[in-house]
Amino acid sequence: MGRLYSVIGSGALGGFYGCRLGRAGVPIQFLARGDFQTLRDQGWQVDSKDGDFALRPVDVYPTLESLPPADVVLLCLKSTSNAQVLPHLAQTLKPDGVVLVMENGWGIEEQVAEHVGVERVMGACCFLCSNKIGPGHIQHLDYGTIALGELAIDGRAGGITSRMQEIASDFHRAGIETPLAADLRLARWKKLVWNIPFNGLSVILTEETNHLVGDPRLGPLVRTIMEEVARAAAADGRVIEDSFISTMIEHTRVMKPYRTSMRVDYDERRPLEVEAIFGAPLRLANERKVAMPVVESMYRQLLFLDLRRRGLLDRPTTDGVAKLADYSAEIA
Repeated sequence: MGRLYSVIGSGALGGFYGCRLGRAGVPIQFLARGDFQTLRDQGWQVDSKDGDFALRPVDVYPTLESLPPADVVLLCLKSTSNAQVLPHLAQTLKPDGVVLVMENGWGIEEQVAEHVGVERVMGACCFLCSNKIGPGHIQHLDYGTIALGELAIDGRAGGITSRMQEIASDFHRAGIETPLAADLRLARWKKLVWNIPFNGLSVILTEETNHLVGDPRLGPLVRTIMEEVARAAAADGRVIEDSFISTMIEHTRVMKPYRTSMRVDYDERRPLEVEAIFGAPLRLANERKVAMPVVESMYRQLLFLDLRRRGLLDRPTTDGVAKLADYSAEIA
């Protein structure tokens, strides 16, 4: 019958990849609280640049407790929701099951490993432009590649494993390009090269990607931010070439205008993934005595905007900001 996949986080990303797997005949089940009734009654509708399609019927469950254990759990939540889910994640796995972390940010795999064990965690860096435009309704605008990697302890590269190849074969069957990353940590840094400038600036400047990369006043700022991320990666022993930065800029220039996931969260007054995407890598860079002044400025602005948007400005200063303050004098 093949490996059974679960999607935890049936949003723009989890819904899209889950539907592609399901359409290809891969056994798939979804955890969907808010959309449970819609998915059970009507299934999924995906409007895609590669061709529209529907997935029905859908194997869908309303709670973690009701979700049968799976061989592969696709963790597609926003990192801001992890605290409620991670303590219960082990029960969603078969004895030899694995969690594939498909979230944005830094250090999420290590957090998952605290609950299920390092040997049961993999990571996936998703390069996807997709939005959820209604209950059970996904709009796929561009791209869709997934880079798979194994979590390894002590910052080492995990190499290419047989289970990476097996899972990649299921995504290939679904028409998803799935390169294998021998070094998940490097893949995460490369994803941050894009996520940090475009997610952050899209909120701070309330703009879509085409203006951020196309405006002559903003294009140099995007590159400066990317270069700061590359310097932090170098301090972590990972080299990101200038050519990669140029490629990411060009890919963004030619892709359809996109309202980033962080911008969508901001517009919808949902908590922003500021700590996962900005705070965690920024603190690692500070520990390595690498300054990221523009990224730190964005981090502080995003924290303020997030709290103000949600009416929480009276909340005490976060531990993350306090830690940054401790390091600032040493870096200066």
